[in-house]
Amino acid sequence: MEELEHLENKIKEADDLKILESVRIEIFGKKGVLAKEFARMKEIPNEEKKAFAQKLNTLKAKLTELFDAKKMALEAAAIEAMMAKEGVDVTMYRAHAASGGLHPVAETMNRIIDYFVSMNFAIEEGPFVDDDFHNFEALNLPKHHPARDMQDTFYLRDGMLLRTHTSSVQIHTMQKQKPPVRIISPGSVFRRDFDLTHTPMFHQVEGLMVDEEGKISFAHLKWILEDFLRYMFGDVKVRFRPSFFPFTEPSTEVDISCIFCGAEGCRVCSQTGWLEVLGSGMVDPNVFKAVGYENVSGYAFGLGVERFAMLIHRIGDLRSLFEGDLRLLEQFQ
Repeated sequence: MEELEHLENKIKEADDLKILESVRIEIFGKKGVLAKEFARMKEIPNEEKKAFAQKLNTLKAKLTELFDAKKMALEAAAIEAMMAKEGVDVTMYRAHAASGGLHPVAETMNRIIDYFVSMNFAIEEGPFVDDDFHNFEALNLPKHHPARDMQDTFYLRDGMLLRTHTSSVQIHTMQKQKPPVRIISPGSVFRRDFDLTHTPMFHQVEGLMVDEEGKISFAHLKWILEDFLRYMFGDVKVRFRPSFFPFTEPSTEVDISCIFCGAEGCRVCSQTGWLEVLGSGMVDPNVFKAVGYENVSGYAFGLGVERFAMLIHRIGDLRSLFEGDLRLLEQFQ
């Protein structure tokens, strides 16, 4: 009985599965206590063997039952401990916390990219920090051009600068790729402005299409921009106004009929019934010359993503898109 109590206590006192396993080997193993006792059967007189075997089997059954119960308890405790460590308290979160949403600028950027990708335009990206040639000179922006003024451009000490438009990506692309070229270049750009309609960092999408001379005309540019603007704003009227950009000739600014007043005239459109949305034109021959292209023609266009987001979502102040105000952002879940 003392030996039985000793073995029972060993099982009861095991406080983790590793210790319990060592107790199992000690009792039930090939060289364990029970195996040694059963081995003594050959030494027991015949008339006593039956009673001795019955006692051993009763002891083995009792210890086995006790061991199995202890093992189940320790396994359950281990699972509970793991769940307590790795579990998540779902009551910490509000019911709608799982429904996130894209920032209006990101959502607008994705819509723009989706359209041009569907039109078989490739997406090209370039460096934020660029040199004067790619950002200005190759785009037909001479040294005296106002866009080079220190008040507009962030210059670095080594003569490099933060790109002021993603048109620089078009130069990089044309230098490494022969025509035909059919790309858009979405990304961040940087200028030294900060007011209701300007921020030091904003986003642009610029497009470029180049092919052999005579294959690309202004009619192609006009068609794709009209189709794109109706994709973004619905059933609007589109007009092209003559303008000037150093890297395109002829150049145009593109307007849509005011989406706020239906072209009737309001404060947003300054009573004109029109809203300016992007610039475009046929690529200037000097740009092709800078990248070594000959006997080609092409068009280019560029737009501000924040401008489109403000119009689509009726946002009055550009700066509110960058302030992280949850009262605004929660509306886009």
